[in-house]
Amino acid sequence: MNKTLLSAAAALLLSACASAPISPPGLQIDRSYTAVGQDSRAQFLILHYTALNWERSLQVLTTQQVSAHYLVRDEPPSIYQLVDENRRAWHAGLSSWGGHTHLNAASIGIEIVNAGYNDTPKGRVYVPYPQAQIDSVIALVKDIAARHNIRPERIVGHSDISPGRKQDPGPLFPWRQLAAAGVIPWPDAEQVNSKLALYQSLPPDASWFQDKLARVGYKVERSGTFDAATIAALSTLQTKYRPSDYSGFGDAETAALLDVLTSPNGMWMIKPGPEGRAEPYTARW
Repeated sequence: MNKTLLSAAAALLLSACASAPISPPGLQIDRSYTAVGQDSRAQFLILHYTALNWERSLQVLTTQQVSAHYLVRDEPPSIYQLVDENRRAWHAGLSSWGGHTHLNAASIGIEIVNAGYNDTPKGRVYVPYPQAQIDSVIALVKDIAARHNIRPERIVGHSDISPGRKQDPGPLFPWRQLAAAGVIPWPDAEQVNSKLALYQSLPPDASWFQDKLARVGYKVERSGTFDAATIAALSTLQTKYRPSDYSGFGDAETAALLDVLTSPNGMWMIKPGPEGRAEPYTARW
């Protein structure tokens, strides 16, 4: 048995031990009844990049006061569980999504080994993700979301829950592949294109953008101006849905995207199956 399989077996054993309820000697607890009114403590799934190589990523996430439930290695692509899903990992920090805050307590965190970015004389250059690593991430996300019934609109990046403070998983993370795999909803391109002309002729004001961003899930104040927090939220949204330009400027295409993102039947989900059938999806906050 190779080291990867040994690590996986050990992780499964530790996970099983941590998850099993244990009664102290002399304490009798009857567990024969189960309440209907319950769900998983994991309500959100948050994706990160480590901004470090494999060796340093593993060292930091296992020996310092920062952690994640899973670490996905780049080369070779492999998945390591570092924190039992029933326990809280320290990965989200100051965070908010859809009116929920302090997301460490209600989320599962996945760290992806990736160097992040390099600042060069020509600007910031992000590091691409190997396809095999992304395939592993998608499989892991699917498994976690299915087991915990995590809503698709609650599968987000670190930058979504902390815009301006965090950039990961960055503009090169292929969110569209997650949509194609039926993991997250995606805005209908035809509807976006049909709304472009409207917003080119009538650009919305800052309050309009702030209202739409808040409805998507971002924490923004209704200041009525394009303040730093609003620009950061716009930039974060653009890295996901329009990574060719994530300057944070509230242009017509971004307005069209936000309109569709917040409209009934504007978002679509790919359903499992050979046909890859898409159906309208409305966020269920």
